[in-house]
Amino acid sequence: MKPLYVAATGQHVGKTTSTLGLVSNILSQGKNVGYCKPVGQSHLTVDGQIIDKDVVLFSEMLDFKVDASIHSPVVMGKGVTKAYIDHPENFKFHEQIIASSKVLKERHEVVVYEGTGHPGVGSVADVSNAQVARILDAGVLMIAEGGIGNTIDRLTLSIAQFRHFNIPILGVIVNKVFPDKIDQVQYYVGKKLKQWNLDLIGTLPFDKRMSFPLMETVMSAIQGKILFNKLKLYNRIEHIVAGSLVNVKEISTYKNMMLVVSAKRLDEAIKKISSIAKIQKLESPLAGIIITGDGVHEEGLKITERAREYIIKHETPVITTTLDTFGAVVKVSRIEVKINTHTPWKTKRAIQLIRENVDVDLIIDKLSKL
Repeated sequence: MKPLYVAATGQHVGKTTSTLGLVSNILSQGKNVGYCKPVGQSHLTVDGQIIDKDVVLFSEMLDFKVDASIHSPVVMGKGVTKAYIDHPENFKFHEQIIASSKVLKERHEVVVYEGTGHPGVGSVADVSNAQVARILDAGVLMIAEGGIGNTIDRLTLSIAQFRHFNIPILGVIVNKVFPDKIDQVQYYVGKKLKQWNLDLIGTLPFDKRMSFPLMETVMSAIQGKILFNKLKLYNRIEHIVAGSLVNVKEISTYKNMMLVVSAKRLDEAIKKISSIAKIQKLESPLAGIIITGDGVHEEGLKITERAREYIIKHETPVITTTLDTFGAVVKVSRIEVKINTHTPWKTKRAIQLIRENVDVDLIIDKLSKL
C-alpha cells in the first residue's frame, strides 16, 4: 500500500490535529501504522537528536522510540536555507528522506507522513511538500480551513502544486467549519471539488475546546515572567476576564478563567472573585493570572497577604508582563494553539472528530488502489 501524505493549504488549519486523528482511527482498524515528519521546522533536542516537535507527540501515541533519521529526517533549522542556496551539494535531503521511507515501509503496513506548513514550504531547499510527496510516491490528503470562497481559492493554489508533479490527491478534509455552515460547505465545496474530480472526504466542525491555550503558551505570547506556581503552567484557559470587569455571571458560568489585571487592581479583583465563589459555593474559577505592568515589569511587586494566600491555596500560576491589560488580552486572543503532549483533551477530541466526520475507510481504499 502506498503511503499517505497529509498536506495543508496553510499553517494553523489543523494538519497535525487531523493527522493525529487519522493515525489513531487507522490504528483502531488493527493496522500497523508508522509516522514520519519528513521535513520539519520547529524542533526540539531529544536524547541528543534534533527532531521536529510533532514527532514527540506521535511517538507517545504510537509508542515508538524516536530515531531522527527515521521519524524526522530533515529539519530546516536556522541558517539552513542560506547554507543550502550557497552550497546545495553539502546537503543530502532527498537521500535522507528516501532512507527513512525504506525503513518505515519495511516496518509498517500503513505509513502516514505529515507535511509542513503550506504546500510551498521547503521549496528553497528542493523539499517542498509536493516534491517530498513525489519522492515518497505517496497519495495526498489535503486539509483546508472552513469556509467556501476562501477555502476554494486556497485549494486551487495548493492542489496545483501537487498536480504539477502528477501526484495523486485522495481528497480533501475541510476543518474548523462553523456548525451552522456545515451543510453549505459540504454542498458548495463538494460541488467544486467534483469539478476537479476530487472527493470531499470529511468536514470537521469548529470546536472551541481545540483553541484553548495553556498558561505556558500565554506566557510565551506576552513575553511574561512566572511569579507563582511554575508547575501549573500547563493549566488550560477557557475564558479571559479583565480585573475591572469581574462579575457574578462570569464567575458562576465559566471555569478555567484567566484574570488579566494591573498590579494596583489585583487585590480588589481577588477579593471580588473570592467573595462571589464563596457565595456560589464554588472552588476557585481561576486557571491563571496575568499581572500587567503598563510598560515595565513591576520590580519588587507588592502582593497583599490576601492575594498571596489565595494564589498559594489554589495553586494559581501568576505571570507578570510589561504589557497593559488591553495589550495582553489582544496578544492572547491572537494565539494560534497547537496540539501537543500537554493537551490530552485535544488529542481525545481530535480522534473523535475524525471518527465521526471523516470516511477513513475511503482513504485506505483509495491508497490501496493507487
